[in-house]
Order: sequence, then C-alpha cells, then structure tokens
Amino acid sequence: MDASLNIDSLRDLPGTLTNLTITPQTPTSEDDLRLARACADGSSEVFAAIYASHGERMKSIAFNHLGNISDAEDAVQETFLKVHRAAAGYNGEASFMTWLYRILINTCYDLLRKRSRRIREAPIDDVVAGSRAAHAVDDVKRMALRKLLNELPEQRRTVFALFEIEGLSHAEIAGILDITEGNSKWILFSTKKQLQEQWKAGGS
Repeated sequence: MDASLNIDSLRDLPGTLTNLTITPQTPTSEDDLRLARACADGSSEVFAAIYASHGERMKSIAFNHLGNISDAEDAVQETFLKVHRAAAGYNGEASFMTWLYRILINTCYDLLRKRSRRIREAPIDDVVAGSRAAHAVDDVKRMALRKLLNELPEQRRTVFALFEIEGLSHAEIAGILDITEGNSKWILFSTKKQLQEQWKAGGS
C-alpha cells in the first residue's frame, strides 16, 4: 500500500460537497425561534426551504459517515422527522442550523450502531459475500482508508470527515459537536497522526 494517506480518494465520492457553509454556533436569533416554531407545526414550506438549502450538504455528511447513498438518504429523512418532533423543545443554545446538523450526526451514529448489530447477528457467509461485492466495486486504497475511518471512535471520525472531506471550519465543527474549537483542532491533529501511522503500517 502507498505510504501516503490520500484523503482526496474520499473527496470525490458521490454526494460529497466542499463549497457550502454551515452557520457556526451563535446566539439564537428571532429567525431561529420562528424556524423552530414552523418546524414544530409541520410547515411543509419551511421544511422544503431547509432541504433546498441544506439537503445536499446533509446527504454528503451522512454519506461520509455511512458509506452509501441509500443509508445517507435514510439518515437525512430520519433527521427531518426528528427535527419535527423535537423542534418544540428547541432551547436556542445554538443556532437552529447547528442544532439540525447535530441531530443529523447523532442519527448517523444511531444507524452505524444498528448496522454493527446487524453485522454481528448475520450469518458469516452473508458478511463474506457482502465484502467480496464491495471489493469488486470500490478501489482498494479507498476501501482501505474507509476501513480505517470506520474503526475510529465516533467523535474522531466525525471531526476528520467534516474538516478534511466536507471542508467545514473548526468553528462550524465545534458548534455541531458542542465542543471547543481547540478540541476540534486537537482531535483532528491526533486523528490524522493515528491514521497516517496506521496507513504506513498497512503498507509495510
């Protein structure tokens, strides 16, 4: 395996975007409160507007957590359902969009845990067959990097994916994950160091 960790091999995956921004954590505005009330009321116009502005970014983030388009679309749909159910309790600690993306990330975590349980419970022949099919479709290096990312703890994987693949700033990541910018920077630094060491070890 090439000892150089090539993050660009993930950036060109379907649905990945790098030119959209998310409003970082800021004091709640009246617009945020109106948006939350409209979502709680089930306003189809408001949900359509949010999807038009953020749907592709949301699918891209979900894809880079879940690894396939179908699961990413399911995660986005489930996120909107959760937003509708939870919007009445929106407390304004973060901007509405930051809150929405936090729900998306947690939804991805939930789906990954469910997937892990299904894999553990599946017959071994089914798992092996699925792995063979994946290798037949995906580039070997991309699969190797994806495997390393999947083995990371949830928060490390999210910080890495949001910064290196999605192009978010540390301020945006900090708002979504409810951590400090300094923590985001440190997590990214240590995660890249860990991945680089594992990548080199895999190539030796």
